[in-house]
Amino acid sequence: MRSDRDRLRDILQALAKIETQVPRGEDVFCRDEMLQVWMVHHLEIIGEAARALSPAFRARYPQVQWAKLIAMRNILVHEYFGLNLRQVWVVATRDLPVLKCHIQQIVQTPGGETEEK
Repeated sequence: MRSDRDRLRDILQALAKIETQVPRGEDVFCRDEMLQVWMVHHLEIIGEAARALSPAFRARYPQVQWAKLIAMRNILVHEYFGLNLRQVWVVATRDLPVLKCHIQQIVQTPGGETEEK
């Protein structure tokens, strides 16, 4: 079984991958269907990893909006054909840098990565 530490790494890896594409800009994102699918996929990974974190771990770090990450994943997976690409872009450019900061702080906190499932 994967640990909370593994899930945090999943989140950080997905964030890093999304970060590599954001500089290409919103216009490119809106025109490139493969980039859209790729970015949505990595957002799904973030939400799935958040969902798989133990409830105790999530409770220790309320500054992260875990419920919103999980809800986002559910929308991306189950409402795929009704996605608002503008909102996906906003999440990638506005919300994910904040999430990255929070996750990095957790990882750097003594014991932040050590909570096991």
